[in-house]
Amino acid sequence: MENTIQLPPIPASVLGISNITVENAEITKNNEFVITVRSTEKEILCQKCGSVTSPHGHSPAIKLRHLPIFGKKTYVQITPARGRCDNCKGSPTTTQTSSWYNKSNRQTKVYEEYLLLLLINSTISDVSIKEDIRYKAVEGIVDRYIETEVDWSKVSKIGLLGLDEISLKKGYQDYVTLITSKTEDGVKILGVLKGREKAAVKAFLASIPKHLQKTIIAICSDMYDGFINAAQEVFGENIPVIADRYHVSKLYRKCLVSLRKKELKRIKKSLSKEEYLSLKPAISLLCKRKELSIADEEKQILEPLFNAFPKIKEAYYLCLKLTSIYNRHSTTDEALQYMDNWRLEVESSKLTCFKDFIKSLKKYKKEICNYFINRNSSGFVEGFNNKAKVLKRRCYGITNIKHLFQRLVLDFSGYDQFLNNSDLQMA
Repeated sequence: MENTIQLPPIPASVLGISNITVENAEITKNNEFVITVRSTEKEILCQKCGSVTSPHGHSPAIKLRHLPIFGKKTYVQITPARGRCDNCKGSPTTTQTSSWYNKSNRQTKVYEEYLLLLLINSTISDVSIKEDIRYKAVEGIVDRYIETEVDWSKVSKIGLLGLDEISLKKGYQDYVTLITSKTEDGVKILGVLKGREKAAVKAFLASIPKHLQKTIIAICSDMYDGFINAAQEVFGENIPVIADRYHVSKLYRKCLVSLRKKELKRIKKSLSKEEYLSLKPAISLLCKRKELSIADEEKQILEPLFNAFPKIKEAYYLCLKLTSIYNRHSTTDEALQYMDNWRLEVESSKLTCFKDFIKSLKKYKKEICNYFINRNSSGFVEGFNNKAKVLKRRCYGITNIKHLFQRLVLDFSGYDQFLNNSDLQMA
């Protein structure tokens, strides 16, 4: 039995490689495709002076991993020509190189981009196993193609700028700050910073080129002083800082939940089992209503609970009133007045559950009301963070900040960068 099987001629265009002709194609005994090609480029430029050299034989053949054919390993083999320079001292020789591969690597560039596509929403270990390629080789491809920090020359506009943090370890340890931007082109990662200290965030924001700072519409953040103060110290009053609506609503709804638990715990012992079970539908409904609004038929379900616990009823309708303020299309000044009126109403009541929220409302009143300028929120930030957490779990943790930035760039913009590559599609 022959060791190889010769194949019919293959058009060079099928390989997605330019400036070559196919000389031979075969299947080896290892069931691998090997396609031998020859470069059609005539000139070889001296690596020292850049002048055209004269022919001087060939270098040893090199075998480059290429896109798989029918699921089988495929290699492109080429014997590069050599040239000798008569203009340089010692007549040094130069080996011809082509744009479709790098002489220091053992893969074609088309195949490297293919591996990066496979890596999106996957792991380096998985790609390494599936393609039978070394882990370090895949890691090296990522390092060559993906920057470890933002290249501002490739950013044309920032739009909404988001600040938030995630924990790299269980138990909320080893925080990293994620800085993102949202434009009509989508959400992009701008920076991954170790920790969440104000100094590091401030330094990053100050490093944004002046022409890009002018493209920032607003800065969306939670009510963390480190983020808010850093943004205000860098941009002053020029760019509004928005305390995200989600985080604000989470705070005042938490007050209602705390009151409900406290009241139920207080009176549970005095209620019979039947009486407590009769309140279960209302408790369940109150727990599930995220927007704190109820239909007419649901009011009948809540009524027994409200009759038994007047404080819960009062707190519920105060929360509902604050939600309605957020739902109005008010100006910033109008919203500020509505918030002040709501605060006075709470302070005049006998409720104490909103005590901590009132402190936050007074402290971040301006940032909270900045939401009403254009009704921007950190929804895009939260969505990005959720995907970042999925990436972290998928990779069983990524503690290297630069690697985390690379993987976020690849997962969020890899399809746009590599899937639209015409050579890859052609191959």
